[in-house]
Amino acid sequence: MGEQRDMRILIYGAGVIGSLYGAYLSRSGCDVAVLARGQSLAELMENGLLYKQGNAILRANVSILETLESSDQYDYIFLTVRSGQIQPALEALRENISPTIVTMVNTLEAYSDWEDICGKGRILPAFPGAGGSIKEGILDAGLTPRIIQLTTFSEISGEKTERVQVLKRVLSQAGIPCQIVPDMHAWQVCHLAMVVPLADAYYTENDPRLVYRNRQVMRITAQSLHDNFQRLKERGNAISPPKLNFFRLCPISLMAAVLPLVYNSSFGDRFMYQHAVKAKSEMTELHRNFYNYLG
Repeated sequence: MGEQRDMRILIYGAGVIGSLYGAYLSRSGCDVAVLARGQSLAELMENGLLYKQGNAILRANVSILETLESSDQYDYIFLTVRSGQIQPALEALRENISPTIVTMVNTLEAYSDWEDICGKGRILPAFPGAGGSIKEGILDAGLTPRIIQLTTFSEISGEKTERVQVLKRVLSQAGIPCQIVPDMHAWQVCHLAMVVPLADAYYTENDPRLVYRNRQVMRITAQSLHDNFQRLKERGNAISPPKLNFFRLCPISLMAAVLPLVYNSSFGDRFMYQHAVKAKSEMTELHRNFYNYLG
C-alpha cells in the first residue's frame, strides 16, 4: 500500500456514517468515491456531498458513483450500511477486486459467513465513532468524543497486520480517533450490551425526546445495562473496552440518576436519539439477536 496521498477509498453507502467518513478522508487527501442509491444518489449527483462545518456548508471533494465495476480497485471499501443490508452489499462486492472491505456495521453475525459471500481474507470488521443526521441533503454530523468511543477495528484473527496498521494511520491523519482491538467480536457484543438498552428506552415513549423525564424507564435502563454486562462477565466474555465494566460495577441507583442527564443533552440528541428513532427496525432486530446470544 502506498502513502495516504495515493489511497483510494470507496464509501459504500451514503448515509450519515459513510458521508461523514467520506468528508473526513477526502479532506486529508485520500481519493474518495461514494457509492449511493435512490434519493441519496439523486441529491449527491445534483449538489455533491454537502456537510456542515461550524456555521459554514462545505462540499466534500468526492466522486459520486451509481455502479461499481469488478475491475475498480480501492485500497479500502468502507461498508456503511445497516445490518440487514450487509449480505446483499457483500454479494454485490463479490466480483470486485478490491482486497479489503471494512464492515462498519452493528452485528452479531459470524464474520466467517461474510467471508463465504465475498471471499476469504477480505473482511476487516469495524465500527464507527460518529453520529448525526442528514437534513435537506446536508450532513450535520460529528465524531463521537474520544473518551466515549473511538472508531474501532481489527483483523478477524486479532493479528496486527500491515493493513490494520495502515488503516489506523490513514484514519488518524484524517483526524479520526481510532483504535485496533484484539477481538472485534467481543467488542461488538459489549457495544450491543450498551446500546440496546439505551435505544429501548426511547421506544417506550410517545415523544422519545422526553424519555429522560420517566424515572421508571431510567431505572429499568440502568438495571438492563448492569444485568447485560454482569451476564457477559459470568459467561466469560471479555469486557471490551474494559471501561464498560462501569455498567456492571456502578450502583444502579447512581446510573438511574445520571442517565436523564445523558438523554437530555446535545450528546444524547446527536449520538443516541437520532440513530435510535431513524433505525428502530434495525435496533429491534439487534435487541432480539443480542438477548438470544445471552440465552
